[in-house]
Amino acid sequence: MAKPITHISNPEPTEQEQQDQALEHVIHDLAQNAEGIREAIKLLQQLQESGILGALNAVVEAKDKVAKIAVGQLVRPPVTNAINNAMAAAGALTELDPEMTKKLLGGVANGLQKAEQGLQNDERTGMFQLLKALRDPDINRAIGFGLNLLKGIGEGLKK
Repeated sequence: MAKPITHISNPEPTEQEQQDQALEHVIHDLAQNAEGIREAIKLLQQLQESGILGALNAVVEAKDKVAKIAVGQLVRPPVTNAINNAMAAAGALTELDPEMTKKLLGGVANGLQKAEQGLQNDERTGMFQLLKALRDPDINRAIGFGLNLLKGIGEGLKK
């Protein structure tokens, strides 16, 4: 009677066979993506001709120095102040009503147009014109808005 099989051995491919198999996979992938590879080669050629590829290689080779310079620039007080200010402004913008912001910016744009027209007319404004302007509902509304804005800023500064 024959002995039972107790061990199944899988033949291990040799290193040469593994390399041949890997090469076949690469050739298959090249055949499947021929157009993309041609485009990538064309891009590399253009980068080489323009000198950008050489510059990128130099940056990559000097990556430690470049990273050190970049980090050094980012931790400078003006840069950290700008980042902090941007974050504070973004936080303040999240608290504002978008419709009111849209209305306010529209009013500012309209006001700038009127101001430009006034500059072109180059007329002198007298005391009586100022008093008359206070009766204008649009001007009165803007002055009231400005006074309330100043009141809110003052309250905020007190905190």
